[in-house]
Amino acid sequence: MVGFIKSSQQPTSANKGKTKDNEKARLDVAELCLRGDLELVQLHNGKLAKPKANYTFSPKDAKSIYKWISELKMPDGYARCANPDKGSMHGMKSHDCHVFMQCLLPIAFRSLPDFVWSALAELNLFFKDLCSNTLRTEDVVRMQENIPIIICKLERMFPKHFLIQWNTLSFIFL
Repeated sequence: MVGFIKSSQQPTSANKGKTKDNEKARLDVAELCLRGDLELVQLHNGKLAKPKANYTFSPKDAKSIYKWISELKMPDGYARCANPDKGSMHGMKSHDCHVFMQCLLPIAFRSLPDFVWSALAELNLFFKDLCSNTLRTEDVVRMQENIPIIICKLERMFPKHFLIQWNTLSFIFL
């Protein structure tokens, strides 16, 4: 969950200062992925710049999300789990994570561009339906029809290595 909120181009909280988003990785993106929006850009001073991906939050947005979570008034107390100063979440139980991901994450992601948010919201709804107490045959048929479309939308945004495990999910429902 923290991996979603943290931008993929920033170091993770476990490995401060370390990231796999280096120049060599961006050159591979240019060669293998055909993702022009993520390719290195030559600046006027001769240095190379890494453009920000459309699914990442600005530091200001990320801080405001953590602040929003810390100020939530919920019976289970999500506020104790978020630290806006450090930009981290910790101490959530499994049930808390599921509730957070199914109910609150779409609200937290609303600051992303519409095409990114809508794809993530559809994925969220898919998992919410999948984890529901009752699952009717028509729901499974609808989910089976929707998951390839959702995966295609996600493939347009996220790097290929991020979505490899999602292809397994589509095979389950095909």
